[in-house]
Amino acid sequence: MLQDVEARTIAKVTRRLVPFLVVCYFVAYLDRVNVGFAALTMNKDLGLSQTAFGFGAGIFFLAYFIFEVPSNLLLERLGARTWIARIMLSWGILSGLMGFLPWISRVTGLGNESSFYVLRVLLGTAEAGFFPGIIYYLTLWFPSEYRARIVGYFMAAIPLSTVIGAPVSGILLYLHGGLGLAGWQWLFLIEAIPAVVLSVVVFFYLTDRPEDATWLANDEREWLSRRLLVERRQREAVRTYTVAEVLFDRRVIGLSLIYFGAVATNYGLSFFLPQIVKAFGLNTFLTTVVSAAPYLVGVISMVWWGRRSDRVAERRYHAAIPLFVASGGLVLATLFDDASLKMLAFCIAGFGIFACLPVFWTLPTAFLSGAAAAAGIAVINSIGNLAGFAGPFAMGWLRDHTGSYTDGLLLLAGLGIIAMGIVLGIGHDDALERAPSPVRE
Repeated sequence: MLQDVEARTIAKVTRRLVPFLVVCYFVAYLDRVNVGFAALTMNKDLGLSQTAFGFGAGIFFLAYFIFEVPSNLLLERLGARTWIARIMLSWGILSGLMGFLPWISRVTGLGNESSFYVLRVLLGTAEAGFFPGIIYYLTLWFPSEYRARIVGYFMAAIPLSTVIGAPVSGILLYLHGGLGLAGWQWLFLIEAIPAVVLSVVVFFYLTDRPEDATWLANDEREWLSRRLLVERRQREAVRTYTVAEVLFDRRVIGLSLIYFGAVATNYGLSFFLPQIVKAFGLNTFLTTVVSAAPYLVGVISMVWWGRRSDRVAERRYHAAIPLFVASGGLVLATLFDDASLKMLAFCIAGFGIFACLPVFWTLPTAFLSGAAAAAGIAVINSIGNLAGFAGPFAMGWLRDHTGSYTDGLLLLAGLGIIAMGIVLGIGHDDALERAPSPVRE
């Protein structure tokens, strides 16, 4: 009976929440990284150097860092549907404003470069809390033993946003001249619309907690609420964290450094890959299509590797091995001049970059709960996402000063190896993720 209730409940919650959240994150991530595709024509129009573009692309994450923890604590207090809806509405509006950069530059007198920086900061402020908020939200709905696969399904939106979004962005760039706007302006304007629309849907569709889920049967709602409560008590029996304690906890800091390395490999590559590929001599549309290849591999690796980690109930090596693969792929990419071999190396890197992420997020959620989980997840994500600033800025600076992307790629590979070492050295109690004794009335 219990197994039947469990199977029905998990299946129903997965069908209800996961596809919708994937769509939301797909839109969020596309609005975050579409600047990399816009750069194919935008940089020339605005007079941005590689260093200036890398700084502007990355400065998003400085604002993200500052507002991440307060945002997640507000989500825990106000509820996901209200706060996620607010986040999506504000970032959708600001993402659309990126299309008006030349006009904003003239009106404010800031110049193109400064206006680019300001809008990226505001976009980071608006979006702060979305990803860690959803990770925390998933802990309110899924027991520990299901989390790697569920987070894998959700985070598959990251590579999927490039697999689908890259060719779409390439097509939008060909709208150049329509209504007097450049193609990159149309890209920002059109890709901002789904976020604004979804903000309304989120408010009416999401349910904050299992206790409020009228779409679950009584026995399903009772089983899920009880199971999650027992797991929370199991974690708190080992240690109960306050919000203040979690900010300085050794494991939280270690996980933040791991995530820094993982994020650096991701964003350092994603913001510049279209420009690396275009140097092969391809036109703009083919550049966006070819750039999507490592992300297609990433979709597969996220889902398969997360399910494998759940099946064998192992986390540390399942997080460390992909980091090694990611670093190896980036190093291999620097060794080849042939376009096909270089893209093969980037695909190997893509496997590792994305396979690591869903397993990684099972590590903090195994020992944190409640407001401490909301704060801890936000701390890890905010510190880790500083690499979203450092990685692109370093890539751009090294490209301008060396004339090559080689040193930048080797730097990203080194950060991945350091992250792998910390994963293998950090403690993780697998017992906290095992199903507790049968949950009975």
